[in-house]
Amino acid sequence: MADLENKGGNLENEPVKRVRQLLLDAGYGDRVIELAETARTAQDAADAVGTELGSIVKSLVFQLGDTMVMALVAGDHQCLPGNLPRALNLDGDEAERPDADAVKRVTGFSIGGVAPIGSATALPMVIDRSLKRFDTVYAAAGHPHCIFPVSITELKRMTGGIISYNIAGPIAEA
Repeated sequence: MADLENKGGNLENEPVKRVRQLLLDAGYGDRVIELAETARTAQDAADAVGTELGSIVKSLVFQLGDTMVMALVAGDHQCLPGNLPRALNLDGDEAERPDADAVKRVTGFSIGGVAPIGSATALPMVIDRSLKRFDTVYAAAGHPHCIFPVSITELKRMTGGIISYNIAGPIAEA
């Protein structure tokens, strides 16, 4: 494993403290890890943790009409926005990506650190089934240098997300 450190600096940021408290309240313990390297992208996170790209959870926010939703997608997959309405049982056409300000306003997190738990607004949530390949996955914890390990069962329980097989597909190799 790469340089995993609980240094304290970023762990005291308000969004990270919110995620830490939710994990404690849910009985999962304080498992947020501060990384020496950034986890702003899925590849950065995988490199920092020393894990497979697919075990990184990308928390992606989309707008579907007037509704904001979140898709939790494996790092080695890309979201298929056209499939989100059906997966979430919502009306509408293909979901669109909101700008960074809208993501921050709705979730309370900046892009690169959007956690699947602790959003400022409750969002309909869908989870990429391909994450089930891993016993442990790693999700952002409110800051680009903070993550937390979680099982898919725990992630589903914490988020209330729907597990779907058709919201993402493997990223095509160049």
